[in-house]
Amino acid sequence: MTVASAPFESSSPHAGGPGIDPAVLDTVIAEQRARLAEVQEDDGHWVFELEADATIPSEYVLLRHFLGDPDPESERTIAPYLRERQGDHGGWPLFQDGDFDMSATVKAYYALKIIGDDPDAPHMRRAREAVLARGGAERANVFTRIALALFGQVPWRAVPVMPIELMLLPGWFPVHLDKMSYWSRTVIVPLLILYALKPRARNPRDIHIAELFRTPPEDVRQWNRNPTGSAVGRFFLILDGALQRADPWAFPKPVRRRAIDKAVTFVTERLNGEDGLGGIFPAMANAVMAFDALGYDRDGEPFRTAWSAVEKLVTRRGDVTYAQPCL
Repeated sequence: MTVASAPFESSSPHAGGPGIDPAVLDTVIAEQRARLAEVQEDDGHWVFELEADATIPSEYVLLRHFLGDPDPESERTIAPYLRERQGDHGGWPLFQDGDFDMSATVKAYYALKIIGDDPDAPHMRRAREAVLARGGAERANVFTRIALALFGQVPWRAVPVMPIELMLLPGWFPVHLDKMSYWSRTVIVPLLILYALKPRARNPRDIHIAELFRTPPEDVRQWNRNPTGSAVGRFFLILDGALQRADPWAFPKPVRRRAIDKAVTFVTERLNGEDGLGGIFPAMANAVMAFDALGYDRDGEPFRTAWSAVEKLVTRRGDVTYAQPCL
């Protein structure tokens, strides 16, 4: 298989659109076709690196600080990668030149502050102002709030209740793992362990980001707000409120222990060697944190296998380091 060499005809329906010079379009397409021909493999296929947004390298930094095992060398090379991807809006997008994303921005800011960037540096100040102008870090998504809860930046009531006893529900129950996608299962199950145990990140440099909140986290009355105002949303808010109050006493300890054991079995059976749980960074990182929270020996199985999978996604190219989202 090779790239066709025939010139692009300007009579193509793609040429001459509103505001587009057909000659310029022909030139751009010819350049791109030539470039594709250059990078085509000998057997005819193409392969490109799957690069993530700023979220994944930020989470890698946070993961290492959760474990109390920072890596100054990788931080030195992750930092410029994150800084270069800051948008003109002051925050970080989910794709190249995209709009501001609150959760990506909160994680990138936290990672850079942990690495050692001065909060008063221009890029950090711009990020902080962008977050505050859009409602503060309290508007980050649930996954980000879980990360912040692990670091003690928000109370656990900022996270919707995730009872690990879900692992014990029968298949006919409306909410069951078998009714979720594989990606969701691999991410959620280790999160259930973390929610049940509520471990605290080591955070060896004792870095906090209270400056990103418009309201002190402990004073936020309704963390799990209903942005759509829908009846279904209100129902789940009421249900979550009841579960928040009942969770510490709702299930006997033997039942919770059995649920945790089942969750651990689910994760360990799907570690997939060094290719990792689900083949995706969030699930792999959650598995590492879950094993750490359970007190697993870092030099033994399954912690070592889970950590090796995370490290397999870390890409180092010269003076730049970042983490890929999946294999």
